Amino acid sequence: MANKEAPARIKINKLLEKAGWRFFANEQGPANIQLEPKVKLKTQDLDALGENFEKLSNGFIDFLLLNDKSFPFIVLEAKSEDKDPLVGKEQARKYAKSQNCRFVLLSNGNLHYFWDLEHGNPYLITTFPTTTSVAGYQTTTPNPQRLIQELVDDDYVVLTQRPGYASEAAWKNESERHRFIVGNGLRFLRGYQKRAIHAIQQAIKQGHDRFLLEMATGTGKTRR
Repeated sequence: MANKEAPARIKINKLLEKAGWRFFANEQGPANIQLEPKVKLKTQDLDALGENFEKLSNGFIDFLLLNDKSFPFIVLEAKSEDKDPLVGKEQARKYAKSQNCRFVLLSNGNLHYFWDLEHGNPYLITTFPTTTSVAGYQTTTPNPQRLIQELVDDDYVVLTQRPGYASEAAWKNESERHRFIVGNGLRFLRGYQKRAIHAIQQAIKQGHDRFLLEMATGTGKTRR
């Protein structure tokens, strides 16, 4: 990776290139990064972003990463270093949906999150995924055991918004806690929401246990 003092765009560019993504066509293949659908990047387009996206009023840019058939595959929301990558993740989700993309990357050059919109919440990664690694992940059969064992508590959503919230002084101070929650838009699950999720987990567990029993006893039948 670029040195620690390098601004966000340089770091993100290096991470993309290291993972095999290309801003421009070369001997490795055609360009597979776009700023908008079906529009090829030009050098001046990247230069216009500045070194830390400082020339953008909102401080971030959406890149479209394409698959081997040149279709939109992953949305990368790249932010300046002073912004939390998880801020605006819902906007990234909407854009990904509009481009029929299942995957989202969120990065400010230092922190990076990968998000499979069909399964779970954004989680921290240390390097950007390659085209082949994501394609392989896409064909992986979901593991029901992982869903069953997923710990869902009041702060399940909050941990994706602000992972270290519980260690912050404003959270620990009860007199400041409400303002901290509202100011950061933190979303805690309500009792009925947790009960509904736990009921789904229990139903999946029962179905999975029944399937395993049928497989073990040979009583399972192929349905037509």
